Amino acid sequence: MDIVEIVLLLVAAAGAGWVDAVVGGGGLLQLPALIMAGLSPVQALATNKFAAIFGTASAAVTYARTTKIDWRVAVPAGLGAVAFSGLGASAAAAISKDVLIPLVMAVLVGVALFVTLRPAFGAHPRSHLRTRARSLAAIAVTGAGVAFYDGILGPGTGTFLIIAFTMILGMDFVAGSAHSKIINSCTNLGALAVFAYQGHVLWLLGLAMALCNIAGAQLGARMALRRGAGFVRAVLLCVVVAMVAKLGYDRFLA
Repeated sequence: MDIVEIVLLLVAAAGAGWVDAVVGGGGLLQLPALIMAGLSPVQALATNKFAAIFGTASAAVTYARTTKIDWRVAVPAGLGAVAFSGLGASAAAAISKDVLIPLVMAVLVGVALFVTLRPAFGAHPRSHLRTRARSLAAIAVTGAGVAFYDGILGPGTGTFLIIAFTMILGMDFVAGSAHSKIINSCTNLGALAVFAYQGHVLWLLGLAMALCNIAGAQLGARMALRRGAGFVRAVLLCVVVAMVAKLGYDRFLA
């Protein structure tokens, strides 16, 4: 790996940190960059998790300082996310990506249409939705379902988490993004533990990318907090469209 490839990876890591901090989906930049640099798919996934966990964790801290976190949801969902993302990573080889990727694309298209046709969605909090039943549902969806998906495949995890918190608990996009960073940090941790045990992480490269990921994540989190839900909504739609295009290309054209 030459110096130009390393610089491009560091730039991709900073961009991925920014995107992840705002709406998730940083893997769209980081994973292809790692694969194009010559890493095997599993090494790319593992090293991406190592770099991403620093960025998402730093963004989570920044959000938590200025956004009210519902720890009754975040803590159990986070603990579940560590376990279920680890299970997902362990089962990754047994799952058919040919079936999973089109399903994920269909869900993303549905998300894009819903957010586009409901311009008020996520603009303001709907506190009346914060019932015990909905809190339990949010814990199950984010701490188990989305976390398991992150271990198996990963693209769009942060976006799915934001949508889940916004739809189920009536959070605005900024609060949803804040909670998603906590859970996403835990999903990265669970999957990383499995990949590290299997010996797939390139530690030195991952550490260098992690520093750039943190820088991008700090910038993204501060921009989201300063500009509000409308900014997060716009970036979310752009990322969802990009994810659908990338997944479609990988599945049907590559």
